[in-house]
Amino acid sequence: MELRQLTYFVAVAEEGGFGRAAERLSIVQSAVSQQIGRLERELGVPLFDRSTRHVRLSGAGERLLPEARAIQAAAHRIRQVAADIRAGTDGVLRLGIVQGPGDRIYRTLNELATVAPRLQVRPRRLPLPARLAAVRSGELDAALVRALADAPGLELLPIWTDPLYAALPAGHRLTRAAELRLEDLADLPLRLAPREDNPPFHDLITDACREAGISPPAGPPFTTFQETLTALGVGAPSWTVFYEVTGLPEIPRVAIRPLAGRTLTTSLAVPPGPPTPAVRHLLDTLTRVT
Repeated sequence: MELRQLTYFVAVAEEGGFGRAAERLSIVQSAVSQQIGRLERELGVPLFDRSTRHVRLSGAGERLLPEARAIQAAAHRIRQVAADIRAGTDGVLRLGIVQGPGDRIYRTLNELATVAPRLQVRPRRLPLPARLAAVRSGELDAALVRALADAPGLELLPIWTDPLYAALPAGHRLTRAAELRLEDLADLPLRLAPREDNPPFHDLITDACREAGISPPAGPPFTTFQETLTALGVGAPSWTVFYEVTGLPEIPRVAIRPLAGRTLTTSLAVPPGPPTPAVRHLLDTLTRVT
């Protein structure tokens, strides 16, 4: 059974004859008759009662006509949805995400829903290597990544830039400044997570220190955010560096100051080449949400 056969069936039923149906379809009458005959043989029932004077629906034809119209409507709906997918306003967008500053990710998804209300975004939080691998394999359409300078086989499209902050003991003399330079912290032990825990961020900080001409002594390793900042308030002075995720914390005996001129970039990792329409909508939305 072919969709065009059902189209011919509906046309003959609505026009009341093969000739008028052929005119409506802009084809020859013999093609309509031939295809209706094939459909009747496949279904095993006559669709029309034919005579020299008229063509009218048979009982089987009356019963099958609503079904044929439903199939036509479904086919039209499929074409419409496909057109909307091509335009990026419908479909499924599989997105690897990170924990964003404040509610930025949620605001992005809400904004995207107003632009493309039928686009279903399926966010997934994965470790960075798995996130990138999923974009390369096609399991994800795009992924947000932080502090990453290069991703072989993918394009990195910068979207957000966020300030970096230094945390150090509240009583330290450096806390009198409204903001700090890396050069100010050269002699203070730095609490930094091992590179294997977060290579992009580790490289961002070590490269920034090298660029500033400093090599601060290594302090105790950064463990969790809460544990590390709490430990800064006791024991020997040290410092750490971080970016805002859910607002700047208030920790007893710990001061937080912006690092002058130091930022962290969040990018969208996508396959090489022109982005799909859905990814273009996402990119436009990401750049509007700050």
